[in-house]
Amino acid sequence: MNLLRAAGRAVARVLHPVSPLGWAALACAVVLGAGGWWLGWVELTVVATALGGAVAVSVLLTLGRSTYEVDLDLSDNRVTVGQRAVGRLVVRNTSRRRLLPAQIELPVGKGSADFHLPSLGPGGEHEDVFAIPTTRRAVVVVGPVRSVRGDPLGLLRRRVRWTDPVDLYVHPELVSLAGAASGVLRDLEGQATRVVSDSDMSFHALRDYVPGDDRRHIHWKTSARIGELMVRQFEDTRRTHTAIALSTSTDDYASADEFELAVAAAASIGVQALRDERDLTVLAGGGRLRTENPPRLLDDCAGLEAAADGRPTDRLAQWVAREAADASVAILVTGSVPGRSDLRAAARQVPVGIRTLVLSCTAGGEVEVATHGVLSLAQLGSLADLPRVLRRVVAG
Repeated sequence: MNLLRAAGRAVARVLHPVSPLGWAALACAVVLGAGGWWLGWVELTVVATALGGAVAVSVLLTLGRSTYEVDLDLSDNRVTVGQRAVGRLVVRNTSRRRLLPAQIELPVGKGSADFHLPSLGPGGEHEDVFAIPTTRRAVVVVGPVRSVRGDPLGLLRRRVRWTDPVDLYVHPELVSLAGAASGVLRDLEGQATRVVSDSDMSFHALRDYVPGDDRRHIHWKTSARIGELMVRQFEDTRRTHTAIALSTSTDDYASADEFELAVAAAASIGVQALRDERDLTVLAGGGRLRTENPPRLLDDCAGLEAAADGRPTDRLAQWVAREAADASVAILVTGSVPGRSDLRAAARQVPVGIRTLVLSCTAGGEVEVATHGVLSLAQLGSLADLPRVLRRVVAG
């Protein structure tokens, strides 16, 4: 049984390179040969012989072992939309004999590039330089590099894989927010909250002494004046923690350009927070994005896609409350479809005391900012307007 299985696998490996055209040629050769022999028609036998000969020649051209050393090198595997991405492909003959010409196949994203590899002598080397279009934000898989040997008719094709695939991250476009976001993402000694505690840095009020209170917090001057012990009460302060939540539902965006604007805006704010060494949580797609450093964050942003089942705007605040309950600033980023009443309703689910900015990305729209207490609703028409929007949010 094991011998039969091994023989079957060997036959499968031999027949695997045969193309659909090759199978058709083999089938025609067999049928015409049998028909010519049965009917005695020489013409059918000649055609069958010709087809069989073509298949035999294609087998001879495909047989043989290729011994290549292949290097796939990208000048940079992280680029911004519109930047030139250049790669280099080097193929060396590591055998002691001359190798026949072949085709090199290089998948790039959903497409593929073909390179002609000439005959290489022992130790010979061939180099090709190629450019990858980066007009859209994406994670482009480059490779694996495969050599293709076969006949000119395409009856047989034998592909051998030589490298592993390489990821090219096309990052979203960014805008500098140095200074513009300081009022939104700022913290000196922390931001005061509405949570009252008995020990912190931000003084809030005085209250009556209760047995068990720390005597160090007794305000002696006030206690002496009114004749009763009074203790200081403080407001909790917390280090600025920015939470960014991005809607990935296609129902929230009027066009693909709006979603690209939303991703770029969220990425710009996140990168600025990391450069300012602020605590950051970014929620998008299937969960949290990596925020160890700007490159990791932008790598994850490059792979974001809008989908019909993506998380909509009305669920962003709940997401922030669950994943970043200690945030001091929440920024909800969405498209132009949700109305102002929908945005306000969504923002009400943000935990009390968190400063909230709802950023509605409307491609080509005018800048609009409306602030009500700790809630700001802003409309962004282009990425270049983002610093102006944040300055107006700070100004109130």
